Amino acid sequence: MFKKGSKLNSILTGSCPKCQEENMYVEKNPYKLSHVFTMHEKCSHCGTYYKIEPSFFYGAMYVSYGVGIAFGVAAFVISHIFLGTSLKTAFIAIIATLIVFMPVIMRLSRNIWINIFVHYDKNWKQHIDKNDTV
Repeated sequence: MFKKGSKLNSILTGSCPKCQEENMYVEKNPYKLSHVFTMHEKCSHCGTYYKIEPSFFYGAMYVSYGVGIAFGVAAFVISHIFLGTSLKTAFIAIIATLIVFMPVIMRLSRNIWINIFVHYDKNWKQHIDKNDTV
């Protein structure tokens, strides 16, 4: 399920969606806020460009909305249902969760968005070799 070649592996690790050999981000830690969006231009292993077209990652904003809702629902369920807090406290837990996990949500959204369009290729090395000889 999380092994190399799965979309889930690429999404959760932030690795190149085509070869899954390299992290797409310059800084692996999403909480270094000055570098939260800083990505390599392309993969140093397979040569896949991460910014497929100008403004490519604007679409990740739509994904971010859904991921944020999922985090908010999870915070509500944990706070209100499992811990038995009041609705006011559950609301505060949702806000706090969204603030604390904002860098993670932004990165996950970008990872999901690029994985929709770029697919894993286990034979990526052969494609590189063919392109080098042509």
